[in-house]
Amino acid sequence: MEMLRDREARETIKKIVSGRILFDELMSCHASMGVGGKVDLLVFPENVEELTGLVSHFAKNSIPFLPVGNCTNLIVRDGGFRGALISLKGLQKVEVKGGGKETVLIYAEAGVSLSQIVDLSIRESLSGVEFCAGIPGSVGGGVKMNAGAYGRELKDVIKSVSLFNGEGEVKEIPGEALPFEYRNLGIPEGTTITGTTLYLSRGRKEEIQKRVSEILEVRKGKHPLDHRNAGSVFKNLPGYSAGQIIDELGIKGTRVGDAQVSEKHGNFIVNLGNAKASDVISLIEIVRQRVMGERGIALDTEVKIVGEDEDA
Repeated sequence: MEMLRDREARETIKKIVSGRILFDELMSCHASMGVGGKVDLLVFPENVEELTGLVSHFAKNSIPFLPVGNCTNLIVRDGGFRGALISLKGLQKVEVKGGGKETVLIYAEAGVSLSQIVDLSIRESLSGVEFCAGIPGSVGGGVKMNAGAYGRELKDVIKSVSLFNGEGEVKEIPGEALPFEYRNLGIPEGTTITGTTLYLSRGRKEEIQKRVSEILEVRKGKHPLDHRNAGSVFKNLPGYSAGQIIDELGIKGTRVGDAQVSEKHGNFIVNLGNAKASDVISLIEIVRQRVMGERGIALDTEVKIVGEDEDA
């Protein structure tokens, strides 16, 4: 985007943010899948104040932006992203907000990893987020996609979510007032999640640790952790997993370039070394067409695909 190439505009951004500011940055260096073209700007605000200042600046100047977490379920097309990606990794505040005899409230900013929350829950003997064990994303990304596993979702333990819409103050919205759905929180475009308050239950440390260890062991056995990937590619269907359908149709092992449907788990696409975003996206379409053609089922993606094609 031309405005982000202007020297004065770049200096303005440097005055707002004290964290890293990367111009014309290859997203293949940041996305967990290891693919992706150049983004005009990848910026890392260090706190909520810098984040809100940055979002307000972009909104005022009509600069397209997208908040991102650990980029674990993000694919930027090979032509890159025209605008700014705002990494929330610098938002690392975690605090106990209150507690009673049976429950404890934990506030975590958007950049805190879900694994940090799981580790905290073990240390403090708090139950409720064991299902997050092994999910590689951040709190912000996890809330936006309503991350879940083993019959549980983040919405089940969310008391409130802190949102910023580009104007005014950050607002804390009660969980029950938010439009959570399967693998998504339907907030307006341009709204940024700055943090969330979780409602956890007091429990026995040994039992919590045991459950977490069991989940991590299952993930290790089922998931292709030896290759770069973006986690589950497709959303599951009621009573039926996308991976199971892909397995039954014999699609596992299918390749486009160095992108391959994992032979270990059908709902994962792995980068065997030098895959491009176009390889991954083409493979996603091949899988979707096979499933639609043979089962009449439309698979929706869990991964988020943004940006422009290389020849755009």
